[in-house]
Formats: sequence, C-alpha cells, structure tokens
Amino acid sequence: MARMRLEHPRVPALGPDEWSDDAAKLMVPFGDSGRVLNIFRTMANHPDLARRWMVFANHIMGKSSLGIREREIAILRIGWLCRSGYEWGQHVLIARAADMTDDEIRRVQMGPEADGWAEVESLVLRATDELHADAFIAEETWAALSEHFSTEQMMDLVFTVGQYNLVSMALNSFGVQPDPDLPGWDI
Repeated sequence: MARMRLEHPRVPALGPDEWSDDAAKLMVPFGDSGRVLNIFRTMANHPDLARRWMVFANHIMGKSSLGIREREIAILRIGWLCRSGYEWGQHVLIARAADMTDDEIRRVQMGPEADGWAEVESLVLRATDELHADAFIAEETWAALSEHFSTEQMMDLVFTVGQYNLVSMALNSFGVQPDPDLPGWDI
C-alpha cells in the first residue's frame, strides 16, 4: 500500500508568512510547541472551519472517556482502513508514546481477528470495522462492548471513529504531505 495517495498537496500547507490574522491566532498554541504540523498548516487556509473543528478534535484527543490505548487502537484502525498515510504515521507516534509496541501497532493492520488482542481491544477493532463498512455497530458487537464500556465510552468510541474517518478523508483529499520523520505503513 502506498504511503500517501497524492504526491503533492491540493490544498497547500501555509507557512507563517502566508497566514491571515485569524489563522495566526489559531496557530499560537502550536507555534509555542516549536512545530506546526502540516495538518494545521493546511487548515490555516480556512480559519473558521479550523477553529470549530479543533474544539471537537480537542475533546477526542484530550477529554474523551476512552482509555488512551483503546482510543489509539480505534484511530490507527480507521486511518489504516481509510488508507490515510498521514493519519497512520501521526498516530503511530502517539501510540508509541502511550506504550503500544510496534508489534501491537502492526497488528492493528490485521484487524480484530489477529492473535494477541485482549477481548475489549478486539471489540474496539470490530466496532471500527463495522462503522467504516456500514456506519453502524452491529447488535452483537454493541452488546459485547457494553460489558466493558459505559454509555459515555460507547458514545466517545463512535465519535472517535467518525472524527478520524472525517480527518482521513480531509488529509487524503487535500493531499497533506507527511511531516519530517513520520513513520510509514511498514513500521
């Protein structure tokens, strides 16, 4: 599988000298960290959309009721299913920081039937596959997940997969190019 669908961006990743005043205000927190990722530099083309999207993205990444491991398994899986090389690479780095091994990360590519998953992890993968294929978690999967997750966690799982399906569509369609040192599919 190719790392990126497009070799060149359709929507440019703007540099600081190209940002509108609104975009510059949005980028302050990222600039303070020393590096503005290409996804945010691309979103600088549409500051109103970026501002509203980042509120939702902040919930998923920082305020979700899901555990970090379960969240990253779902995000990696939807990135893989959507063939979003950028999304995959960014979340490989985040998953590693959350103590997932490269073997576990590679196993996400194999899906819920791969050996080695805990029951809840396999169910997260299955739910992600079902949402991607049918925009619906099957009754059997929902019931099994409900034995492990609260109602809030179930809702956060659906919204996490939906958020990263959307982000994968945007990254793929805009042609957002990898940031330096971003891992590829073959970690």
